[in-house]
Amino acid sequence: MAKNKKLFSVIMKRELKTYFTSPVAYVVTSLFLIINGILLFSLFFVRNSADLRAFFTNLPVYLSFFVPALTMKLFAEERKSGSMETLMTLPVTEWDVVTGKYLASFIGTLAMIAPTLFYCVAVEVFGTPDYGPIIGGFAGAVFLSAAYTAIGCFSSVITKNQIIAFFTGLAFCVGLTLCDVMVIILPSAMVNFVSFISFRTHFDSIAKGILDTRDIIYFVSITALFFAATVKVMKQTKARG
Repeated sequence: MAKNKKLFSVIMKRELKTYFTSPVAYVVTSLFLIINGILLFSLFFVRNSADLRAFFTNLPVYLSFFVPALTMKLFAEERKSGSMETLMTLPVTEWDVVTGKYLASFIGTLAMIAPTLFYCVAVEVFGTPDYGPIIGGFAGAVFLSAAYTAIGCFSSVITKNQIIAFFTGLAFCVGLTLCDVMVIILPSAMVNFVSFISFRTHFDSIAKGILDTRDIIYFVSITALFFAATVKVMKQTKARG
């Protein structure tokens, strides 16, 4: 057990080092913060109200675009260069590789979101915030990040092309985030199901400060599903040689 822990930890540290020295990560993070900052503070003046409701309302959509951009090269680049085959000849399991890469990417996503905590300072200065929904919103962001990262890992492992990996991850993330907007055109029998599988439905519940185990189980299940699928693809790729 200790050996396995050390192996995925080594891979995670390697990926984190690559992540924090990659210009792509800084460009994506900068764009995420700039877009969020402009929209948030412009609404402060338009609505004459300082709160983070607009930020958390749009966060699932923003993350569904930016997380796939962070994860697109996670497996695809190594598969294209052939370094993945070299890695798998070492005494590591598919579980070690996926866990290490997933955790590194998840930490990278949280690092992208972390500066938005300073928005709380602006809200405190210009308004009278209700910290229940704010804490719930950031807690929901962690669950969203975990699920989007798992989807991004899966999208990257099934192709050798980073662009395809990005658009595949984008399709999954946006589809699961915005599928609830389709309920108005769906048969009534499907409305409850489509609403249930929407990321926004569960995120909005947590962001209201309501900690429902059903929402937590949903995000954990989605994360575990795509994580397991990534491991399976890795095993199939290794078996094919």
